[in-house]
Amino acid sequence: MSHTLTIRLTEPVMNWLKQESERTGIPIGRIIREHIERAMEAPGSQPFLRHAGKFNGPPNLSSRKGFSRT
Repeated sequence: MSHTLTIRLTEPVMNWLKQESERTGIPIGRIIREHIERAMEAPGSQPFLRHAGKFNGPPNLSSRKGFSRT
């Protein structure tokens, strides 16, 4: 089943999409769809997450003296 999605893009993003579409001859919708599918296939594409849980300290910095909002 096919679904439609409406999104708002900034001018630079839209300009890039138009240029890429003209350069490759691929419709803008297909470019976006392929990028989303590629992102879904790469679950480890956030290399910074390898550092998760490796740092010591309070889990909530606001619990440190001087950082409390209350």
